[in-house]
Amino acid sequence: MNYRYQLAASALALSFSVPLSAQGAEEGETGESEIVVTGEGLQQAPSIGAYSVTEIDREAIVSSGSGRIEDVLENVAGFQQFRRSDSRSANPSAQGATLRALGGNATSRALVLLDGVPISDPFFGYIPFNAVAPETLGNIRVTRGGGAGPFGAGALAGTIELESADARTLGPVSGSLLVNDREETEASAALSGKLGAGFGVISGRWDRGQGFFTTPEGQRVPATARAAFDSWQVGLRAVAPLTDDVELQARGSLFEDARTLRFEGADSRIEGQDASLRFVGRGSWEFDALAYVQARNFSNVIISSTRFVRVLDQRNTPSTGLGGKIEVRPPIDEAHTVRLGVDYRKSEGELQEEAFSAFTGNLRERRSAGGTNSNLGLFIEDDWQIGPLLLTGGLRADHTNIQDGFFRAEDAGGILVSETVAPDRSDWAVSWRTGALFYATRKLDIRAAAYTGLRLPTLNELYRPFVVFPVVTQANSALENERLKGFEIGATWQPIDAVVVSVTAFDNRVENAIANVTLQSNLRQRQNLPAIDAQGVEANLAMKFGSFSFDGSLAYTDATIDGEGASLALDGNRPPQTPDFAASATLAWQPANGWRLSTTLRHVSGQFEDDQETATLPAATTIDAFAQATITDEFSVIVRGENLFDEEIVTRNSGGAIDLGAPRTIWIGLRFGY
Repeated sequence: MNYRYQLAASALALSFSVPLSAQGAEEGETGESEIVVTGEGLQQAPSIGAYSVTEIDREAIVSSGSGRIEDVLENVAGFQQFRRSDSRSANPSAQGATLRALGGNATSRALVLLDGVPISDPFFGYIPFNAVAPETLGNIRVTRGGGAGPFGAGALAGTIELESADARTLGPVSGSLLVNDREETEASAALSGKLGAGFGVISGRWDRGQGFFTTPEGQRVPATARAAFDSWQVGLRAVAPLTDDVELQARGSLFEDARTLRFEGADSRIEGQDASLRFVGRGSWEFDALAYVQARNFSNVIISSTRFVRVLDQRNTPSTGLGGKIEVRPPIDEAHTVRLGVDYRKSEGELQEEAFSAFTGNLRERRSAGGTNSNLGLFIEDDWQIGPLLLTGGLRADHTNIQDGFFRAEDAGGILVSETVAPDRSDWAVSWRTGALFYATRKLDIRAAAYTGLRLPTLNELYRPFVVFPVVTQANSALENERLKGFEIGATWQPIDAVVVSVTAFDNRVENAIANVTLQSNLRQRQNLPAIDAQGVEANLAMKFGSFSFDGSLAYTDATIDGEGASLALDGNRPPQTPDFAASATLAWQPANGWRLSTTLRHVSGQFEDDQETATLPAATTIDAFAQATITDEFSVIVRGENLFDEEIVTRNSGGAIDLGAPRTIWIGLRFGY
């Protein structure tokens, strides 16, 4: 893998040339007007106001207790990962993101975009949170509900848009270096500057540490290991104008993430190389054209929880994702904003693993599995402004392909043990969404929306069995696409300028919901449930009085499984890993001199580990803190605290075998920028 480091070094060298290449292009030197580039996509369409949306600004992104994106997103009402662990102590393949208590498996039901590019893993569908440095972001937008616009086939529960900060926001040189009370380190840096009339940014981050014991003290054995982690990421981004109205945005990134879970030798690793090109036109005919490619790999070693030896080596899972979109906004009428376009996504990959005897250590089986999924989508949307009323509607048609699927197992001598060759299949599906926003008064907005959505099963769900010893989970090549139907109604009230209250009531139903269904005590299979129903309320409160601010959110969801036939026993049960109540509150003080003090109180109610509701994960309440004190114009001292009261956070309960989340952790370091 040395080529990755060579590419990273080349990118770093290029970054130092960025300011030099800009010399002679200062504003006014040529006598011409300056071309302004933003590095952003097209302006958000008016329809965004008809849906439940949460915005997170840069100050909140870079001032969390843990310094991790998933921790920032936990403050969004309804956001949920499959497990409560963050990206230091979770198995990477379990880091799916969803909204509105539509969890139940490890694949993302929310579409996560970085500067308009989907970033979910092509094989597994998890989100590589460690591949994105929070310090490089300028804004996060979370839109709940099924998507009918670009890449809408992945937005079953909603869309999470990560937007990069520009060079002006980052400054020429910025970075931070912190250490915690376990002697773990977190280092990040970014260099940015003008690139002709545009700009370029090179950034990187490196996190490493011995980790903490996820196993409770009473369950530890000599083979028990800390959740060690070592991850790095390097990104290069360039934005340049092609004409007065058209700009080119290019991005490339490399990342690697290694973790150890529970036992010595239980090591996992993800690797990735991503690249994208984007053309954004802001003339009379606005357009957004994007193309991207992803190369990913995953490896994982499973250790027996009884004999503490290697029983499975998922040594290689190469996968590739590629896709793109073209969106056009024709200038039809001032009262209408029309968007039409096409998008395409393709995922292909293959698992290669070896199973070993827990008693002799000898090779038992060699297994391989994989396939190809693709989706071609056509979409059109229109926003119509009629005085104080905004009406919006969108229609989307998707042609989905699931092909070349297989699973093959051979014994140590190369003799075929079992083989599945899945039939190719394809289908057309139509999705839609519609909404209305009424400006009732200058202080009150009322909105309503209804929508449908679509998600293809991932290659992982279709073809890859896995073991969390001693529980075996089988794949299922016959899985059908998930379909969402839902509606919501909400209001935003601003009684005074300093206070904004938002409330949304929703009813969502995911038909053919994919879940790990228990067949026997140590055997599960991925199956389509008839449906998961989720009804609930989300609320947000934002207040700002002088240098003090308060941001609070809560979500209450009544989610149940609709079971029939083979899943009748699950009827009325709550989906696994799904809390009914979650709340977050952040109080911050930020005087004008660059200081910031904040504390976050977060509560997550109890939830069930499994679909049988036999194992519970107790409720957890945590308090985090952040402090930044300016010592010079360029340097600040940073102090962060995670889980300050050392709450026991149970993240897994498999037959009484417990995993825990992060204990109390204190960070201290420096942040610099000029």
